[in-house]
Amino acid sequence: MLRRMSVLDRMSEIIPAAGGSVAHETIAQDGEGFIVGAVRRLFTKKAKPPKAKIEKSANGNHGASDAAGAKKVGLKPKRGWRKRSFLTSVLIPSLFKRRELREGPPEFPKLKKGEIGVTWIGHASFLLQFGTHNVLIDPNWARWLKIVKRLKMPGLHLHELPEIDLVLVTHAHFDHLDRKTLRKVAADQPIVVPFEVGNLVHDLGFRSVHELGYWESYKLGPLTVTLTPCAHWGARVLHDTHRGFGGFIIEHEGRTVYHCGDTAYFGGFKEIAKRFKVDVALMPIGAYDPPSGREVHMNPEEALLAFHELGAKVMVPMHYGTFRLSYEPMEEPLPRLLVAARQSGLSEKVAVMLEGRPEVF
Repeated sequence: MLRRMSVLDRMSEIIPAAGGSVAHETIAQDGEGFIVGAVRRLFTKKAKPPKAKIEKSANGNHGASDAAGAKKVGLKPKRGWRKRSFLTSVLIPSLFKRRELREGPPEFPKLKKGEIGVTWIGHASFLLQFGTHNVLIDPNWARWLKIVKRLKMPGLHLHELPEIDLVLVTHAHFDHLDRKTLRKVAADQPIVVPFEVGNLVHDLGFRSVHELGYWESYKLGPLTVTLTPCAHWGARVLHDTHRGFGGFIIEHEGRTVYHCGDTAYFGGFKEIAKRFKVDVALMPIGAYDPPSGREVHMNPEEALLAFHELGAKVMVPMHYGTFRLSYEPMEEPLPRLLVAARQSGLSEKVAVMLEGRPEVF
């Protein structure tokens, strides 16, 4: 009767005969060590990073509808919101759609003085490179937002990121604040968040957590980050409506980038323009037909109007094509924006980016 060879027998057979018996013993020991190590890792809890100190907003400006100009959108759905089914119209069909994959590794440019490297990772996630510092905004590598499927993979892998000096999170919603991603990104650097969001990120491995009120700033070397108002809401779940939300102005040696965060159209863009000269505006254009019927995101025409009121030099559209969070088709926002830009004479100012492909501004 033929004896079935074990894996150890086969491996030792491959190794030269002179060392066969030794190899068999070594492989057996290594295999046993591997199993013991795997079991140990399975039952050994990973050491949690120490909780970072939360630097609270200095001015206490936590009002979302005060002189700061922000507008807090209520949670009450619009009348008639039940006439459509988000489950059958959007969520279930999305489950059967294949994810779009990334094309290849990014090629980060060598920046000259005064240049800004911008990489769209997908949705609202961006990498900003300023020569001296790398800034990551709203990083989210999640494949699922609870029951919402990611339909386009991030433009680069986490391990392809350069060393990150500063992380910014615009608000606590799951598509912008992903704790699993932030835990992987955290490398003892500071993170900046709106007011009352710090306790969601202070235990992930960041050196310090800085909460900002509206128009309040945080400085890191030549970088200055300022929280700007918007029209949205900050609750991660139903009972934490006290959390802040906003956009960020990022200044570096005379150049300025504006990340709008999530917002409906509101009158605050003109006020931002009074305070800052924006070079590059990262503007959301999708999720404008939400299941609740509330006005919480801009449509492409409103985003273009907001960009015009900002007086920015370049508009980079974002917040589309990654997660289906709304009733409008995934492929609708960008063509609609381009038509509106052409009709408004702003086509040359709209820079459409591909995920994972750095551009220099």
